[in-house]
Amino acid sequence: MAALFGSKVFIAVASAIGSIIVTLLTQQVLNRRGRFRYFVSHYQVGLSADDAIFGSVRVTWNGNMVANLFSSTAELVNESMRDYANIAVRVFTTDTVLLTERTEIVGTTHALRWTDAFSQRLHVPLGQEATQEQLQLYGGQRDYFIPTMNRGQIVRFTFLNAARFDRPPTIWLDVLHPGVKLEFRVAHNQIFGVPQPAAALVGCLLGIVILAVILAYVHTLWLAAVTSLIYGFFAQIPGALTIRAWRRLQQLFGG
Repeated sequence: MAALFGSKVFIAVASAIGSIIVTLLTQQVLNRRGRFRYFVSHYQVGLSADDAIFGSVRVTWNGNMVANLFSSTAELVNESMRDYANIAVRVFTTDTVLLTERTEIVGTTHALRWTDAFSQRLHVPLGQEATQEQLQLYGGQRDYFIPTMNRGQIVRFTFLNAARFDRPPTIWLDVLHPGVKLEFRVAHNQIFGVPQPAAALVGCLLGIVILAVILAYVHTLWLAAVTSLIYGFFAQIPGALTIRAWRRLQQLFGG
């Protein structure tokens, strides 16, 4: 027992288990307040330009020329351990014009509808045309109603939009709901469904435990160095798998 408690490996493993238990207990308390996160990605799909030699390219919408046409996708994720209902989400922008839209609750056959208040503001009586105010509202904002937002649920918004400047547009989300905090997250490349920066960070933390094991059991210097080097090359993979396992554990604890 004395040798066991004095082992570096035992100390490292016990510390890791203790940290997990403390984190789980803390998470149970903190998750009384829900956390939604979202990220937005933009892809240019069209560009109007004039060339004296090769001619002109025109991108139009409703007969009007569009200088910079983008396809933008926003994903809203419920990262809390609670389910929510009747969520109102606002999508807005100040430097582009929202054109066509497509929405989906990922993993289901359902799309979103506008809120009743927003639909009323854009209502055009039969035989009349939309006012300038309605056109500006439609081009700069959309309000959606989400009937159910389960834990881990993803809602995706896709917009074809016309940027006003020679740079990618900015599109934001806003959620005002009791007990919910909304955070913006920069979109990153993913590995096994986990953002690479997060996978790399967790992989490095796991590397400390791996290093402790190597120091305790590998007494050949070159073998220890090679093993550490190989782990360093692939640290993102165990990091991503650990995060996925943690998410699964959250789902189990959250019911």
